[in-house]
Amino acid sequence: MPISLPILDPFTELALLLVLAAAAGALAVRLRQPVLIAYIIVGIAVGPAGFELVKSHDQVSVLAQIGVSVLLFVVGLKLDLTRVRDIGKVALATGLGQLAFTIVFGFLLILALGKGVVEALYIAVALTFSSTIIIVKLLSDKGELDALHGRIAIGFLIVQDIAVVVAMMAMSALGTGGDAPAWEIAVSLLGRILGAALLMFLLMRYLIPPLLRSMARSQELLLIFAIAWGTGLAALGEWVGFSKEAGAFLAGFSLASTVYREAISARLSGIRDFLLLFFFVDLGAELDFSTLGAEVLPAILLSLFVLIGNPLIVMAIMGVMGYRKRTGFLAGLTVAQISEFSIVFIAMGIGLGHIGVEALGVTTLVGIVTITLSTYMILYSQPLYRLLAPLLGVFERRTPFREIAAEAQVSADLRPQVLVLGLGRYGLRLARRLRAADLRVLGVDCDPDLVRSLAQDPLPVCFGDGHDPAFLDTLPLDGLQWVISTLPDIDSNRMLLQALAERRFNGEIAVVARDEARGAQLWRAGAPIILYPFRDAVDFAADNIIDIQRKRTAEGR
Repeated sequence: MPISLPILDPFTELALLLVLAAAAGALAVRLRQPVLIAYIIVGIAVGPAGFELVKSHDQVSVLAQIGVSVLLFVVGLKLDLTRVRDIGKVALATGLGQLAFTIVFGFLLILALGKGVVEALYIAVALTFSSTIIIVKLLSDKGELDALHGRIAIGFLIVQDIAVVVAMMAMSALGTGGDAPAWEIAVSLLGRILGAALLMFLLMRYLIPPLLRSMARSQELLLIFAIAWGTGLAALGEWVGFSKEAGAFLAGFSLASTVYREAISARLSGIRDFLLLFFFVDLGAELDFSTLGAEVLPAILLSLFVLIGNPLIVMAIMGVMGYRKRTGFLAGLTVAQISEFSIVFIAMGIGLGHIGVEALGVTTLVGIVTITLSTYMILYSQPLYRLLAPLLGVFERRTPFREIAAEAQVSADLRPQVLVLGLGRYGLRLARRLRAADLRVLGVDCDPDLVRSLAQDPLPVCFGDGHDPAFLDTLPLDGLQWVISTLPDIDSNRMLLQALAERRFNGEIAVVARDEARGAQLWRAGAPIILYPFRDAVDFAADNIIDIQRKRTAEGR
């Protein structure tokens, strides 16, 4: 029931909301749960169904819409054309197979539970999406992103991400079609898709490259441009009859093939998570508890369908395609939950007037149940597999030929051994010398002109801010033997050392210092190896001069 409190201004209400979200998020992390569940619970607590502490619904709603736009922008940013081409047969087959299975059987199950056709279709589509954010975070924490099942899982998550945008475009087209015939709606949708494709081609070909080069000269300006680009195209997408979500996705996709992709994504991750807080709070505040009690049984049945059915179909498809039961099981666990996209999709359907708020309630309940349970399933996947392994033989062919072939193709030679952060005169020369010694080296620099000038260089180089912890998550730290930092300032190196320690990096770390005083500071910050370019250069020059002088003296000159 509402608590009687003094009337608060919007700023104070939002401050109170952030304090409550931080406290609930800390508890969720303690329980090894994604914080989005905590945010939904906070939204329920502060909304009309709870204590009604926050009344600034308009402000929260605007921030929620921006958060969804940034989320879809980041998803589009991850869909590099080269990665889409390299998804692979297994990821494509598994992704499409799981989508088809969940939509068809989920639709029939929801109809059997007494829902209408349109509502059943929306919920069935929503049940197909798995959370890329949660899965990548869990696999990364376990060091399994580069494992075979991790790479396959990321592949079919890409398929799901593409599917969610196509579904949003289709449903938004239906929302603007009125009573028009189906063929007219289809033609209109096709025309808008072709128009969007043409616009994206022109932007990516002529406008974006010079614009990004100009913006990338400042990391702060690059971040502001990314947000402006995402929200601007989101507004344009809604104006032309798609949706804000589709427009934001296309905005991200238009930047996905640039060298600035990882740097933008890393910078946006914190802002995305901050703004999504308001989306989930807004969602919790909109739940109607007067009808939610009737949705408990359907939510339980649909949760079991997602927790059991989705992994089973993934294991079946991967088994037929020639993968071992263990790989199929570990990959299958990653689809045993629904996504934040599922809730965004249902919210969009409510906004279009296709479905009622009851669908939001049941989908949210399914989300809370499946995300909570699947998180523990993924965290404890190895003991869970050992427990169930005797029952999983049906999902493995006598000869898992495709996995055997994949193991033969996987080579450590594809992964860098040395990461050099900062490609100034010293860093670039050092990286090239190490590469000349047959070490596999990856260079990182935040100067866009330098990165572009090295595009044809044999030395692999990527654009990014080396001391940004979120950017480190995009780099192949698994199997890396050396991290060498030539970053000039102490604070950047401190942040780098802390981020590597948090990620349990067990390779060698070397940091460049300009003088003994800076070296002592870096040593106290935890740098195990200090490189002194000026001192070493002077020592090298002095040794050369001394050797030459000794030779001259020996020759009697």
